[in-house]
Amino acid sequence: MSRNWLTDFKYEDGAWLVKKTGHRVPANFQLANDIFTWLTFYTLAQSWRTWRRITGHKRPTIAFHPDKPRPWYFIWPVMHASGAKLISDVSAADIVFQFDDSTQVRHDTPKTRPGATLVNFGCTDISKSNVAVAFERAAGYGLKVDPRTYPGPMVEKSEKNACHDGRIIEGPMEPLEDKTYQRLIDNEIDGGLVEDLRCCIVGGEPTLVFRKRRPLARRFLNENAEVLLDEPKNCYTTDEIAVIRAFAAELGLDWGGVDVLRDRTSGRIYIVDANKTDMGPPVALKLGDKLKSTRRMARAFVTAFTGKRSA
Repeated sequence: MSRNWLTDFKYEDGAWLVKKTGHRVPANFQLANDIFTWLTFYTLAQSWRTWRRITGHKRPTIAFHPDKPRPWYFIWPVMHASGAKLISDVSAADIVFQFDDSTQVRHDTPKTRPGATLVNFGCTDISKSNVAVAFERAAGYGLKVDPRTYPGPMVEKSEKNACHDGRIIEGPMEPLEDKTYQRLIDNEIDGGLVEDLRCCIVGGEPTLVFRKRRPLARRFLNENAEVLLDEPKNCYTTDEIAVIRAFAAELGLDWGGVDVLRDRTSGRIYIVDANKTDMGPPVALKLGDKLKSTRRMARAFVTAFTGKRSA
């Protein structure tokens, strides 16, 4: 992968196309504001990297395969906050991380040194259908519906990662190709907002939660009105944390993020999406909480993937 970030994108028809995933980002004022906000966090996160170089901290070493993460992926600041040293030689690294934005991957496990920790090599399919299957196995109740027989409102989504193209439709109906269909989860909270309980996974364990809130009318878009940092124990019951842990194991997700919705009527949680290369922290999160969440993830990273207790 090129070291020039701009090669990841292509401008066409008033939007920036992410070449790897096919996701389109409108080129507007909101995008410019998001980039400025991210650059502020990036500048501070870069200081961790600089400090590690000055102090000579070089352990553990980490390599990525087949791609290397760009700085806007959550693993990038976490890697530097943890003190990990990025190297290119997969066969010499202490930690080898499968990194690929694609929804489905089929990479051979590269040659690694004895004792190396492999991350996410068991996570090969994060399509919405596979996420629904993994969730039902973990929770004992389902999310996916058959649009041909399901009566009433349901959600239609692309199978691909990071499309944010969900829409509410009425069933029954004939399904469209490359689409998946799920029950509509009523995750509305006070103030005309919906809330996603984005759970970050490290070593297969729920580690922290971003409470992502947006207007009901924009429920399927990645445009948050407010994001709050929280802990799993404050957002889920002990049994629900066990479900999230079991879901991660079903999916082979050692590192990533899962979108959890709580249905207002039944009180049940539903995992509707998973991402093994999640970006973060969310732009709308306060700067202090961006830094706090990154340090918390870094401590969990060291403990989970090196077997050592982080300071």
